[in-house]
Amino acid sequence: MATKAQAGNSIIETIKTIVYALLIAGVFRTLFFQPFWIPSGSMKETLLIGDFLFVNKMAYGYSYASCPSVKLGVVGIDIDAEDICGFMDGDNTRLFGGTPERGDVAVFRHPVNNTDFIKRLIGLPGDKIQVKDGVLLINDQAVALKDAGDFEEVMERQGPQGRFPRCENNSAVGEGAICKKSRQIATLPNGVEHAIINIGDQSTDHTGVYLVPEGHYFFMGDNRDNSTDSRVPQNAGGVGFVPYENLIGRADRIMFSSAGRSMLFFWTWRSDRFFKGIT
Repeated sequence: MATKAQAGNSIIETIKTIVYALLIAGVFRTLFFQPFWIPSGSMKETLLIGDFLFVNKMAYGYSYASCPSVKLGVVGIDIDAEDICGFMDGDNTRLFGGTPERGDVAVFRHPVNNTDFIKRLIGLPGDKIQVKDGVLLINDQAVALKDAGDFEEVMERQGPQGRFPRCENNSAVGEGAICKKSRQIATLPNGVEHAIINIGDQSTDHTGVYLVPEGHYFFMGDNRDNSTDSRVPQNAGGVGFVPYENLIGRADRIMFSSAGRSMLFFWTWRSDRFFKGIT
């Protein structure tokens, strides 16, 4: 029979093991890869609601945004990256900084509310960006577009938020029917090709000219008509220009994808998205 001293030592060792494991996990997440679960449809069809991926933090180097945030409302824990690494904030620089490339799918911290966003990098520092009649112009040159049929999905509640998708054929779609959106292949100036989808004409299809400031980037969602991104300024509830130091990392590959309300519902995992590359 174990003595009280032995039992006490066992508890202490267990606590130490848990603390060490958390420290190792925290260091790994801070320096190398951060898990990210796609909560919205703003990057369809490239990323679907329920895609689970790891963000490569080594791609762009490190800033205050590289530190993890810990939010556990159930137990009252709300630790932001700025609480841990705020001493690195403010100068818009990075340690071992890498250069983001146009077309990267990247995770970044919203410049105002500190929420993590994932979008496609469209505009580099010094670029002139505009959307005219639904066509993206970069430095006064229209991005090449090629029609690619329709993107189709079932009209049903998606993800933990349980929202229905928006459809181009909205008037003819009921629950369980096929929701369609127009799909095109866009070719960026550096040759990166990616799919975009459209739902209809709206204000973000007709914008003014954005001049991307030095040290900042311009992001857009591939689901053009269902994305809160740099086309809307921060004071109007959008993203605006994103500082270099707010970049967290590049998304390169989907690990697995859940079509259900939780990523733990393994019976809803999509068989065609295991280890799928992100382009």
